[in-house]
Amino acid sequence: MDSVSSVIGFFLSLDTKSLLLFIVVFILTADYFKNRRPANFPPGPRMFPIVGNLFTVDHTKTHERTYGDVYSLRMGPNFLVVLNGFKVVKEALVKQADSFADRPLLPLQKTFSGILFSSGDLWKQQRRFALFTLRNFGLGKKSLEPVILDEFAHCAQEITGYKGKPFNPHLIINNAVSNIICSMVFGHRFEYDDENFKKLLKMFEKAFWILTKPSFLQLYNAFPHLMRRLPGPHQTIQNIWKDVKKFIREELKDHKQNWDPSDLRDYIDCYLNEIQTVDSTFDEENMVVCILELFLAGTETTSTTLRWGFLYMAKYPEIQEKVQAEIDTVIGQFRQPSMEDRVNMPYTDAVIHEIQRIGNIVPLNLPHSTTREVQLGGYTIPKGVTVIPSLTAVLLDKNEWETPHTFNPGHFLNEEGKFVKPAAFIPFSAGKRQCPGESLAKMELFLFFTSFMQRYTFSMPAGVKPVLNYRFGFTLTPAHYEICATLRQK
Repeated sequence: MDSVSSVIGFFLSLDTKSLLLFIVVFILTADYFKNRRPANFPPGPRMFPIVGNLFTVDHTKTHERTYGDVYSLRMGPNFLVVLNGFKVVKEALVKQADSFADRPLLPLQKTFSGILFSSGDLWKQQRRFALFTLRNFGLGKKSLEPVILDEFAHCAQEITGYKGKPFNPHLIINNAVSNIICSMVFGHRFEYDDENFKKLLKMFEKAFWILTKPSFLQLYNAFPHLMRRLPGPHQTIQNIWKDVKKFIREELKDHKQNWDPSDLRDYIDCYLNEIQTVDSTFDEENMVVCILELFLAGTETTSTTLRWGFLYMAKYPEIQEKVQAEIDTVIGQFRQPSMEDRVNMPYTDAVIHEIQRIGNIVPLNLPHSTTREVQLGGYTIPKGVTVIPSLTAVLLDKNEWETPHTFNPGHFLNEEGKFVKPAAFIPFSAGKRQCPGESLAKMELFLFFTSFMQRYTFSMPAGVKPVLNYRFGFTLTPAHYEICATLRQK
């Protein structure tokens, strides 16, 4: 009792400044001992109290090996581990796949619980259902080719309308690529002048623009209880997801009005049928989230790759001419491309893969989380730690690519000019969390890109040089640009 009285007396004897100083010192000391790097944990840059590395790390350079192939950062109270280079990323995602199969529970990602950001049984069930269902509607199958080629015809009509004058391809390409996933999910496409759909695509664009501010988003994940009470981009992005979900629910409402379990027309119909027959992981809210994620995964990456492709073709007209010459030889000008043509078009295939590689569309991959304590690169990573397997560090790995920072289709051609795919080409990630839409993306990229090159020659407006500036965020997108698409034939 006397000791308690003496402590109280000590505090009462302090003046205001001394009390504040004591509190600050106490908080900093407690933070140091509580948030030190664990024993044998990967090293990293110096951390500041409370905030860690939130404001000291350059998120555009997390793939650089300043701190080694395996290093750690502290974002507020939470540690994350960054993996750099093909060998260590392959070791984690492929050789120790089960240990890195989860997703972290990040506050900003609580909007999502479907396929991309869930873990455990929920993730396995939703992924299995999505792959099985979408395959029935053409995912990765020849039956989807006419859908993609028909969509190109609509897209080409829009582009031809500019008559070779400069235009921004962003919204047009987004609409074209989105319509492919719409055909499987909603059972129909959207016209390019549909105001509601244009509004939806612009919301996605705004959301991805906000995601180019990773430090602010990391701040939200580090201190969610504080940030929820403050204005900022995190509030905007949450409102955008609400509006997108509202759009999806309107489509769901229309489906439910004429749903026939004996005639399942698309992903929504199949999901409604699944709700009737299995456990609680299948419900309407999860369906909405899964559709939102399918849009995220199925639109932005492919659309961004094509827009990078237009830029690189304008920058390297000699490569564009060589692609067009191969198309003219193999396909000609009087029929549409087919996936069966790809094997006879090694140079075009190499160019598409090089666009994906140097375009580096998803630079930091999606975050993983350890399911158990693991040993990696000589370090110990505890269970539940967020892991960032940097795809930038793989796709630009100087140990794997002859000229990693130069656009070079030769990366994918052998001495005989035949197409080869190096093991380090993993733009869709690897292991258990490899992108479920990879087969769709490959088909879209080949058919769209080849169709564009068959019909148009891309160039910059008069007096404008191609600039490969990018916006860094969840995806690495080209800065807005205008381009000219000149018809190659009448």
